[in-house]
Amino acid sequence: MVSADIDLSAQLGKLRLTLPTLMGSGCYGSGEEYASLVDLTRIGGVVLKSVTRHPRLGNDAPRLVPVAAGLLNAIGLQNPGIDAYLKHDVAKFADRPCAVVGSVAGFSVDDYAYVTERLAARDEIDAIELNISCPNVAHEGETFACDPELAERATRAARGVTDKTLIVKLSPNVTDIASIARVVEAAGADALAVINTVRGMSIDVERAAPRLGNVTGGLSGAAIRPIAVLAVWDVARAVRVPILGQGGIETARDALEFILAGATAVSIGTGNFTDPRAPLHVADGIRAYLAERGYTRLAEIVGKANPEFRGGVRA
Repeated sequence: MVSADIDLSAQLGKLRLTLPTLMGSGCYGSGEEYASLVDLTRIGGVVLKSVTRHPRLGNDAPRLVPVAAGLLNAIGLQNPGIDAYLKHDVAKFADRPCAVVGSVAGFSVDDYAYVTERLAARDEIDAIELNISCPNVAHEGETFACDPELAERATRAARGVTDKTLIVKLSPNVTDIASIARVVEAAGADALAVINTVRGMSIDVERAAPRLGNVTGGLSGAAIRPIAVLAVWDVARAVRVPILGQGGIETARDALEFILAGATAVSIGTGNFTDPRAPLHVADGIRAYLAERGYTRLAEIVGKANPEFRGGVRA
């Protein structure tokens, strides 16, 4: 049995996670859906599904398509809108024995400010993820993450309405993710989620037609892990704020790649669909890795493989 004395905590701005494992937005519900399978005290926290200013029906079906080593999704930000969300959903998050991170999406700078302010005002919400990089809502969903000026404006607007931890989710679908990261950091982000899904599509050769109702979608799962690790590596050389590494994490060794590249914590998404206990295995495996090498704190290995790591969390 590996010693439980090893400190696996992670700090993202004001948000302190007892374990470095967040569950990705849209992939874990509100935690309640997994509670019969997983002890929620054994995960760091849950990132809730993104909410927008107005209700959205989402994209036409099919919305999910399995592909080799991954999953294409084009949900289209389906949600009831912030008014209904606050009235019917948020109160039940108060009993979660882990961190709860609200996720905000928008289609204008004002949207990001408005929804962030209202969601962050609730005590049930510990931090905010700013989703400026949803690649499955036609072209409008990618605009903010791919344009430095819009990324800066959305981040600054959200920063101006809350002092809770602000985690900005970046897109890999850009030429230089590090440059976007620097702009967002300067605008007030407390942490960066690296990365969101990669744009992709799949064609049904029998029908000679796209398999997704939206034609294109976001690719997640093991297929994008090398892309995500490189993005974390590059961003960790460009900014000093903590990084939440995500993209294809299924095992402890997957998570360790991100941490050694410069991630302070990790987020598990698609991996939960095939193994709901993945976050438990990831945390246990990280703890064993540290113990075998004589470390007592996770922070000691953050960015250890990256000689130009600039973050301020490594011991």
